[in-house]
Amino acid sequence: MDSPEMDRTDTSEAAMASRIVRYGELKPCKTAFIDAHTPGSNRKENFTIIGGGVSESADQHVHISIPHGFNIGAAGQPPRCRNSLHSHRTAEVFFVLKGRWRFFWGRRGDAGEVVLEKGDIINIPTGIFRGFENIGTDYGMIMAVLGGDDAGGGVLWAPQVIEDAADHGLVLGENGKLYDTKQGQSLPEGIGPMKTLTEAELDDYPEPTAKEVVPNHVARYWDMMSLADKTPALVIGETGMLRDRPGFEVGLLNHNSATTEMHRHDRPSVLMPMRGHWKVTWENGGTHEAVLAPGDTMSVPENLKHTAVPSMTGEASLFHVVATDDPAGPTWRG
Repeated sequence: MDSPEMDRTDTSEAAMASRIVRYGELKPCKTAFIDAHTPGSNRKENFTIIGGGVSESADQHVHISIPHGFNIGAAGQPPRCRNSLHSHRTAEVFFVLKGRWRFFWGRRGDAGEVVLEKGDIINIPTGIFRGFENIGTDYGMIMAVLGGDDAGGGVLWAPQVIEDAADHGLVLGENGKLYDTKQGQSLPEGIGPMKTLTEAELDDYPEPTAKEVVPNHVARYWDMMSLADKTPALVIGETGMLRDRPGFEVGLLNHNSATTEMHRHDRPSVLMPMRGHWKVTWENGGTHEAVLAPGDTMSVPENLKHTAVPSMTGEASLFHVVATDDPAGPTWRG
């Protein structure tokens, strides 16, 4: 289910309110992917905040459908719930909003792993199988940025994930849609099941070690906070902490680098508070403002003068995402 159509040029207070997705108003989908019935993965929730995302379910709610050049989503999982091994053709970036998470990768998920804490970010290389698991003691949430307006056309699953799902009643069609045999659904006429990758095709999926992945694709929260001491830290970008050109840039702001000086971008941008409350101010026949809390997401229209600053003392951090002219695609190796 998509969100109502929005006028992307409307910057009235009412229109801007519709471009803010509050954490407490996120609408989850519990049947988003093929492993929705598989034990160990059957309690996860998927959220599509901006863009169509990569959900395989018609039940997925899209909060904001305006194209941004990338997608924003989230995954919520209780302890010991995992997301099965899959791959993407464009960037998949996560930062940990709540909880403690283990990310693992490789054909069988045993090539390497890393544990991320609150605020840490990972830019997972394209073309490798990856999964993630909440290893904390409470419900956890990770926020996601996916490259491209179509997020690379969907998810590529490890063969065993498709095979396990069939044993629990879910079939993925070659059209990228899920069918639940437990509910009497079957593949439409003329639509076959999604083919699993052959052994020859699987040979093209690399198995990088943690020594290869972690230094180049993981940024720790307090390192980002240190580098944002005077100007925003460029976390992901051609000259960023994590050097990549995925079709967007990710920056981090804090008390020291936030500014009240109005600025604008020539394309939509996204504000995602990590810690503290942030006051966003914009100009439209006067000055308007809104306050964002951790977990909220705000889409800022292109060419709109605005600024974002912490609204109170204490720890404050905010991730900022904006598209670039680089095409979405494989991880840039520099």
